[in-house]
Amino acid sequence: MNSFEVQGGHPLKGEITPQGAKNEALQVICATLLSKDEITIDNLPDILDVNNLIDLLKDLGVQVNRQSAQTCSFKAENINLDYLKTKEFRTRASSLRGSIMIMGPLLARFGKAFFPKPGGDKIGRRRMDTHFFGFEKLGATFDFDSEEIFYTVHAEHLRGAYMLLDEASVTGTANIVMAAVLTQGTTTIYNAACEPYVQQLCRMLASMGARITGIGSNLLTIEGVKNLKGCSHRILPDMIEIGSFIGLAAMTGSEITIKDAATDHLGIIPLAFRRMGINMHVSQDEIYIPPKQKYTIETFIDGSIMTIADAPWPGLTPDLLSVFLVVATQANGSVLIHQKMFESRLFFVDKLIDMGARIILCDPHRATVIGLNQETPLRGSVMTSPDIRAGVALLIAALSAKGKSIIHNIEQIDRGYEKIDERLGRLGAKIKRI
Repeated sequence: MNSFEVQGGHPLKGEITPQGAKNEALQVICATLLSKDEITIDNLPDILDVNNLIDLLKDLGVQVNRQSAQTCSFKAENINLDYLKTKEFRTRASSLRGSIMIMGPLLARFGKAFFPKPGGDKIGRRRMDTHFFGFEKLGATFDFDSEEIFYTVHAEHLRGAYMLLDEASVTGTANIVMAAVLTQGTTTIYNAACEPYVQQLCRMLASMGARITGIGSNLLTIEGVKNLKGCSHRILPDMIEIGSFIGLAAMTGSEITIKDAATDHLGIIPLAFRRMGINMHVSQDEIYIPPKQKYTIETFIDGSIMTIADAPWPGLTPDLLSVFLVVATQANGSVLIHQKMFESRLFFVDKLIDMGARIILCDPHRATVIGLNQETPLRGSVMTSPDIRAGVALLIAALSAKGKSIIHNIEQIDRGYEKIDERLGRLGAKIKRI
């Protein structure tokens, strides 16, 4: 198990460019299974989860040409469906949650798909009902082997349908859209997720010949086509990484410019940081965070404590709440962090309390943070990363802390952040991999 050794308390300075969006990458890579033609994807993040998914597609029979660390072409001309029944596939797919999105393309193109219960971060219950509800509405049936924990989905003939999703699931919406684009008839998806990841997937599918209207809204209408062609697609910058860099700059008193930030696609993220009192300058596709700023958390109009909560897009993404919580520990004022979606994602606050943060964990979903107003720095500690987003939040805390910190299980961080130690090192961070 690798670890980071971090010497905190050193302000950073310089420019940094975010990686491609991990969540978008997982979707569009799975979408390459929908066509026999070559599809080229640019701005891929060079991270563990994405590389593992690419390797999974190789084993499935997809021809992969890695032109660079960020550019890759895929040609899914000959797919080996028998591989889906192997123990190797079960082991590999069950450790990578994003691979669940191969089901929609395989069901649409071949009429069947197999999949083990997906894994991923231990952040709470992540049910699959939305995926299977959508497949069933299109005419598919599925079986679940409770002993093997293995799903089988099959359909002799899919037909377009109207459906109202019970939750605006990002991966569920993506999976259903990918199944629907090759399904005869009209499919209408109401309460669809409309995050930039889904919008980008739909635009890529449209460039391949899919007929999709309502992109960017929660009502998608899809007219099925017989086949899709190849295309070239560029992934957006990762808004989670951009938010992490904003929080890092504020927490460490650093002067950082975030280049190529695609600011038009960040939604409410900049506003949420401004509500935390963080000053930043947004111009075109750059974000500049000035150094040594003290930040005061706003209150509501009636003077009551500010609440930062996740919500479906265009609300605040849950992937950034761990960062907001850490940033609040050095703010002037108090805030309630409400993580609505996952019941285990706040279970890293004990590590921040050990570092000197003033946090009350109200219940599995809510934590109240009383800011230290930069009067008392956090102190270095030894900790273990429980998941991707908590891991980078702990890294931000360690970089701001007085003294040395050790973060174990950094494989979790590597799953979502591309060579984060090297990139932050170029800004002056005292961090090394041990």
